[in-house]
Amino acid sequence: MNYRSLGHSGLKVSEIALGSWTTFGGYAEDAEAIRIVRRAFELGINLFDTADVYVRGGAETLLGKALTGLPREQIVIATKVMGRVWDGPLGAGLSRKHIFDAMDQSLKRLGVDYVDLYQAHAPHLESPIEETLRAFEDLVRAGKARYVGFSNFDREPALARKVVEIQTARGWDLVISSQPRYSLLDRHIEEEHVGFCAQHGIGILAYSPVAQGVLTGKYAGGAKPAGSRATSKFEHFLTGEKALTPENVAAASRFGAWVKSRGLPGPAPVAVAWVLSRPQVASAIIGASRIEQLEENVKALEVKLADADWKEAEAAIADGASAGAGARSGAAGKRVAASAGEAEIDVPAKRGVSSGAGRPAPGSGAGATRPGTPALKPRRSVTPARAARPARGPR
Repeated sequence: MNYRSLGHSGLKVSEIALGSWTTFGGYAEDAEAIRIVRRAFELGINLFDTADVYVRGGAETLLGKALTGLPREQIVIATKVMGRVWDGPLGAGLSRKHIFDAMDQSLKRLGVDYVDLYQAHAPHLESPIEETLRAFEDLVRAGKARYVGFSNFDREPALARKVVEIQTARGWDLVISSQPRYSLLDRHIEEEHVGFCAQHGIGILAYSPVAQGVLTGKYAGGAKPAGSRATSKFEHFLTGEKALTPENVAAASRFGAWVKSRGLPGPAPVAVAWVLSRPQVASAIIGASRIEQLEENVKALEVKLADADWKEAEAAIADGASAGAGARSGAAGKRVAASAGEAEIDVPAKRGVSSGAGRPAPGSGAGATRPGTPALKPRRSVTPARAARPARGPR
């Protein structure tokens, strides 16, 4: 496993992170989820991403159980706040009260005294952003969070800029990470957000690097394999984000054929490797419902291709792919729990965003790095020999 600095911080995170969206409390049985976490740690993964809203706290609870006994100082726990975790008008949002109460509940579920990265799950326009950021700063000062970041703020670029402006003006700890959706089928963040992150030293934690499984080719020919997201209670994520479209399935088939022609490990690890090859990406967040799936995705670290090779992969995707599909253009956002009146809402997308051929190179368009400002590229280090694990952890 290799490690990269997360944004402008000195925090080293594994190039592959393990997420828990739809898997913990969803696809994977509890015992299997715990085995997956343990195997991930053995493989060198140190970044574990979750959110309080996943299964209304269930994912955090399960992750806490899975991490029991592992050395806390070798683990980076990232969680998120904003979604609806309890009923009533105070059960969601980014107000100071909700943030403080949600943090206390997350710590209890995870069984830890602090989290390493606390993220705003998505913009919540009803909450004044300065109130949110002051609450985050106070949590850092109280020792309950080591760092702060945001997720899905690529959909509100003006708000993302305001976050940096306020934190800089107040002398508060700056966000070190942004968590957007990013894959070969969804490159909307290259329009503006990648350049913004490079300019301000914000590391990207990319979620859905395999486009919810579409890039694996499992849905070829309109198939909906048993046990896949398309046949589960999470099917609406595929349709809501327009990830599973005929155009994207065809693009995935072309990509799979290209991968096979090159003798590469498989479409999933190659898709993850492409994300890791992009500027400003610190880690790719994968999901896994089986240990074999985890191990397959980690093969991304074995994929070493030149820029010209990656351009071939991009061309295979772009050849006739649907530039209007939401998974490519950002026409729909990831569903996260949100308002006081709904269990889930869609993160709003910005109109007019597109992807595919004719896209400016990262950092060359709106929000690009100012002239003379070098793009911040993540530093890498090789896994040191792991010390023997204690029988009991610090929990």
